[in-house]
Amino acid sequence: MPDIPAHRYTPEFANAIEKRWQDRWEEDRTFEVANPSGPWGEAGVAERPKRMVQDMFSYPSGAGLHVGHPLPYIASDVYARYLRTRGFHVLFTQGFDAFGLPAEQHAVATGQHPRKTTEQNITAFKRQLRQLGLSYDQRRRIATTDPDYYRWTQWIFLQIFNAWFDERVGKARPIGELEQAYASGEVATPDGRPWTELGEAERVDAIDSRRLAYKRKVPVNWAPGLGTVVANEEVTNEGLTERGDMPVFRRDLSQWMMRITAYADRLTDDLDRVAWPESIKTMQRNWIGRSHGAALTFAVDSTDGGAGLEVFTTRPDTIFGATFMVVAPEHPILESAVPAAWPTGTKAAWTGGAATPAEAVGDYQRAASRKSERDRQIDDKQKSGVFTGIFATNPVTGQPVPVFTADYVLMGYGTGAIMAVPGEDERDWDFAAKYDLPHVRTVQPPEDHDENTAYTGPGAIINSANERISLNGMEIDEAKSAVIELLEKDNAGHGTVTYKLRDWLFSRQRYWGEPFPIVYDEHGHAHAVPDDQLPVELPEVADYSPKTYEPDDAQSEPESPLSRATEWVEVELDLGEGRKTYRRETDTMPNWAGSCWYELRYTDAGNHERVVDPDVENYWMGPGRGEGEGVANDPGGVDFYIGGAEHAVLHLLYSRFWHKVLHDLGFVSSEEPFRRLFIHGYVQAFAFRDHRGQPVPATEVEVGEDGESWTWNGQAVTREYGKMGKSLKNVVTPDEMCDQYGADTFRVYEMSMGPLDQSRAWETRAVVGSQRFLQRIWRNLVDESTGELRVVDAAPGDALNRLLHTTIAGVRDDYDELRFNTAVAKITELNNALTQADSVPREVAEAIVTMVSPLAPHMAEELWQRLGHEGSVAFASFPEPQEQWLVAETVTCVVQIQGKVRARIEVAPDISDADLEAAALAHERVQISLGDKAIRKVIVRAPKLVSIVAG
Repeated sequence: MPDIPAHRYTPEFANAIEKRWQDRWEEDRTFEVANPSGPWGEAGVAERPKRMVQDMFSYPSGAGLHVGHPLPYIASDVYARYLRTRGFHVLFTQGFDAFGLPAEQHAVATGQHPRKTTEQNITAFKRQLRQLGLSYDQRRRIATTDPDYYRWTQWIFLQIFNAWFDERVGKARPIGELEQAYASGEVATPDGRPWTELGEAERVDAIDSRRLAYKRKVPVNWAPGLGTVVANEEVTNEGLTERGDMPVFRRDLSQWMMRITAYADRLTDDLDRVAWPESIKTMQRNWIGRSHGAALTFAVDSTDGGAGLEVFTTRPDTIFGATFMVVAPEHPILESAVPAAWPTGTKAAWTGGAATPAEAVGDYQRAASRKSERDRQIDDKQKSGVFTGIFATNPVTGQPVPVFTADYVLMGYGTGAIMAVPGEDERDWDFAAKYDLPHVRTVQPPEDHDENTAYTGPGAIINSANERISLNGMEIDEAKSAVIELLEKDNAGHGTVTYKLRDWLFSRQRYWGEPFPIVYDEHGHAHAVPDDQLPVELPEVADYSPKTYEPDDAQSEPESPLSRATEWVEVELDLGEGRKTYRRETDTMPNWAGSCWYELRYTDAGNHERVVDPDVENYWMGPGRGEGEGVANDPGGVDFYIGGAEHAVLHLLYSRFWHKVLHDLGFVSSEEPFRRLFIHGYVQAFAFRDHRGQPVPATEVEVGEDGESWTWNGQAVTREYGKMGKSLKNVVTPDEMCDQYGADTFRVYEMSMGPLDQSRAWETRAVVGSQRFLQRIWRNLVDESTGELRVVDAAPGDALNRLLHTTIAGVRDDYDELRFNTAVAKITELNNALTQADSVPREVAEAIVTMVSPLAPHMAEELWQRLGHEGSVAFASFPEPQEQWLVAETVTCVVQIQGKVRARIEVAPDISDADLEAAALAHERVQISLGDKAIRKVIVRAPKLVSIVAG
């Protein structure tokens, strides 16, 4: 085997220079960025053009990174590095969303404190990320588990707790102003009595009823086997917990809630102001679910004298087709209006085989409690329900309609009751068909419509008239208005807007989360812990697990691990009435809390006096700055935020809510946390299975000569495509890639696999192509035997100059638009041309190094230094394309005679029409084709076309 030249760019050589430059960047604090004021303030920063680039939070899993994880981290680093070369002051850092169930479950299993596990995982992640050469400002790095960080998470919670939403102005206000508004009569008290007539406890309740953070009994997902409440997103389609596969039951439990519904309109409308993918905006709009329609009441006889069943409908025009009603199994009317016996004429199919309505409803409620809301929504085509024995009265027709309970109706959506219109709703049609209920069409379907299905399209109103109103012949919108007018006249309903969005469940019965900064007095009233006593730190406990029960024990009660820390729970405080004993809140916040505001902490992580300095926040995130400069109605926010589509709704929605509250209360100038959002694709991988269907190591599989067959240990295997995972034996780690090829090669490969917003298949064998790309750049500039530069101080020739400047212009556009794969292709073309040149002009060499530096920063730093530069290439100016070289030297002009191409001639791009016509007519092949024909007309479209008409 021939000796490898001493200065060849091999993986070993790459690893050595990468480690050296990573150490150098850290020692020189190369990527630390100053603020306009505060602890890291520096004169002149406020006038500098800036960009804030941010990844979504990392979760420090014990499994570490596989090659799919760094894709967005490398992409954001490439973009941040490019922006620095364009002269921008760039804030780029990273942090860890480190609270959560996995670390707690590990602690329960091993007895090791979750903090220790989390810190070990963070250390491992930092090592993996460091070897990739990511240009983070290390000072700004955060972890949600750091008490200094969650001190401010708790502080923000208290701002929300101490605020109320004033619908008159559409914004949050301090809670003290609510008491003034109650006292002055500006805002009515909950029961309408004057403020002066309320007792002390009633006043506290009146204030608490309007807080943006409040505690209330609400239906929740209770998992007895885990001993905790879980969020909807933590429940599988089978009604089991995502972690542990424990049954989930719907229970009414006292929980902390966030009044995000107050912001439903702003959360919807302000989507028009941010630069996000339309698909993500649509997902958020659908989640919020703003609908215009009517609220109306169906009268019902009940033991408590209730007003009846209130429903919301977007189609009040279909009121004549409402032939039954459905209520959620949790609806309170089932406690007050279910009769003792089945009414006369009750059909057997309606009762579920029960002897009485109460038995039928009770059995059904218990069955429904075993399903998650997600399960109930997904399975809504599998109709099930029972008749409640209740009849309600249609407020327009006066006709009685039977009331069913069914689990496809959710108490949290609308009023928990619907009027069912089988003729115009497919779901209601299916339910009516199963339970032998009538349907009445109220919209005329087209002639070719299947008479055995509901019709949901437009048309004229039919079958909708009585002595009080006739809608027949009207179009749908006209009929809606007519029905609403009648309902309002009769005080039976009104036009309104409703939302799918529900208030945010904010309690968890877990140990490993942010403690609430809340204490309770002897009356059970909540009080805020004073700011100077924050953070409320997690106490040490002997047992990290919540009290668990038999998985099917639906009637059990949550008991948080913190409730057993009795010395911590009972606390003496002076909250203005002398020292008294209070009881701490023993639930913890969900792990969403820390990720709701981390972008703000990144801007001012060194500030220990306030959550963020106003000047700092305004510089990095304020409206009209950065990407928002010159943008009408710019809301402000992070200039570039990259992450996965799995966080498209909840994380982004919760972050927007917290940010808007902070804006309303005057703490931030920006109205949105993330001005520009980019959703990246994913790195997926091939997996292989043997004849038994068992996975085999993907790295050991051989590809057949046809490229479409595979073998492992000489046996045929099948290939499939999907996620990386240990169970599929197809995991590849960045550590392996860095060892085998070097970090720069790995970076280039990940960025050149395809468009950043599309998923792509990992192929280890293809990484060598990126290695060769970097080796050719190195070899063009450095003699592999001597290590001497091969660069000369000579001007490039015209052809190379033209390619150089078109490459500069193209690569700059590609970086601007995050087309990193095509940027690699353009640099490759220029570098290949350089390979064919007699010498390597310095101008071309330095341009290549600068252009490739965002992608392969370690190699670029090494070459930049060897080219004689003292400063880091990270701050070298991106080369500027020269206009004179962007114009093609010649263009091809097509000459047609009678519509047929007769010649092609090379001409100057700026040739005049007259000169082009003369050149075309003088061309030998044109003269032969014309012969003695007379030229009747010449059409010239310089510089690319001459069309001759002859005859």
